[in-house]
Amino acid sequence: MAEPVVHLIDDDDAVRQALGFLLMTSGFAVRAHESATAFLERFDPARPGCVVTDVRMPGIDGLELLRLLRRQRVRPPVVVMTGHGDVPLAVEAMKAGAVDFLEKPFDDESFLAAVRLALERARDDAPRAEAAAAARARLDALSAREREVLAGLVAGRQNKAIAYDLDISPRTVEAHRAAVMAKTGASSLSDLVRMALLARAAED
Repeated sequence: MAEPVVHLIDDDDAVRQALGFLLMTSGFAVRAHESATAFLERFDPARPGCVVTDVRMPGIDGLELLRLLRRQRVRPPVVVMTGHGDVPLAVEAMKAGAVDFLEKPFDDESFLAAVRLALERARDDAPRAEAAAAARARLDALSAREREVLAGLVAGRQNKAIAYDLDISPRTVEAHRAAVMAKTGASSLSDLVRMALLARAAED
């Protein structure tokens, strides 16, 4: 079987070169593409691997690429990269089939861990199923109100908007948010959103 390849898609030359170098020096076979269109023109579905793509790109963006790949008979696992403040886009991407997302700026190890997860997914769906079950178990410890606050966070809403929706004070929302982070062990909002989406996958 051919060695799995990591397809790296980003319209930023500097980002593409830096991440491509990191992947190569970490022992991964990598193909870098300046656009989703370029990737689709060169993509060989018969070769195993995964895709790491930026979300905001000219032409075909990351979300549209995900939808195009879902129509393929062979669907490579996809990790999406998002800029700060693009958590709602990341949520939409995971609903469209992405296995994980990285919020920029991210460190090298977080990036490599996401790539390894995607390649594991390409070989076997078991790790994702296990992670989904673990996430579901953590969220089961939340109170009904904490789940409502979590739903607002996953939807990308600010504390004031969540407070208005639930008819509670922003300070109370902040307290519930802190409790959610503590109970789930999430290290950041991105981590919390990822956990919620994995838990949702366990229910599907």
